[in-house]
Amino acid sequence: MAQKKRKPNFDQALEALRAHAFDVQPFSAVAAGMLVAKNGIGAILAPAADKNAPGVLVVSPGIMVRGEVARLVDRGYQKFFKSSQHEVPASASHLHQIHAFSEELKELTGITSLYNESLGTVSDLYLYDRLKGREVLPSEAGQLALPAEGH
Repeated sequence: MAQKKRKPNFDQALEALRAHAFDVQPFSAVAAGMLVAKNGIGAILAPAADKNAPGVLVVSPGIMVRGEVARLVDRGYQKFFKSSQHEVPASASHLHQIHAFSEELKELTGITSLYNESLGTVSDLYLYDRLKGREVLPSEAGQLALPAEGH
């Protein structure tokens, strides 16, 4: 019978990352957070509430832009990496690098890997321009007209 793989705790996960050439350094914006980076891709990890758990992904993987992890934004026609000050169009090689980084990070740390994420890179934010400005305000929600039955 196959043995179940044991998940490392947060400190063990950080040591495993360091052993596999990840740059691991403290991240002051998140309590006990750690910036984990490799080959221009980074993510922010923090310890989980359970001391024996591997930790949680606070900021999902993205390219490093001037020391900051940029978020992947999908605008329908194009994906972009957006940091607090810069926006960079995403290329196929960026997405491949992030996918490889994510898989290695989750394998080494024991963080749960979801099926849809293993198929490809998942965006952090979806902002389709054709929907911009069509948000329903709470005051207008009760004023929407419903179509008459039978039409």
